[in-house]
Amino acid sequence: MDPDGFAAARNYLHPALAGLNTIVLITSGYFAACALDLSHGQGRSTVRWNLLRAGLLGAVFLVIKTYEYADVAGQGISTETHPFFTFYYLLTGFHALHVLAGMVILALVAWKTTSRNVEVGTAFWHMVDLVWVLLFPVIYLLA
Repeated sequence: MDPDGFAAARNYLHPALAGLNTIVLITSGYFAACALDLSHGQGRSTVRWNLLRAGLLGAVFLVIKTYEYADVAGQGISTETHPFFTFYYLLTGFHALHVLAGMVILALVAWKTTSRNVEVGTAFWHMVDLVWVLLFPVIYLLA
């Protein structure tokens, strides 16, 4: 209903940081895929390290996202400022919670590494990656 308002509101965001976060999550997905690939053979230690690397990159994502939230909030922008920011905070906040949940899942799977656990844990992590790959252009790039 307000494409001009949405386009103007988007100017307060940090598309470069969001792009960096996209690279971070895609890289974490690569480590999760490596863990899954290795889980069907030997190398339980390597599987664990790849899961932990994926989770650590999830933490990097959250640090970058927290910085962006702090900057946007520091400009006095909240969910009440404009409907765009309501969507922004809800969609990215819900995604950030899933990143946090995925980090816990990856840590648990690294602790109790079985082929099935790795398969389910990495599937969840890839879902989190996929959601971000869809959110990134919608929130940060589309005019």
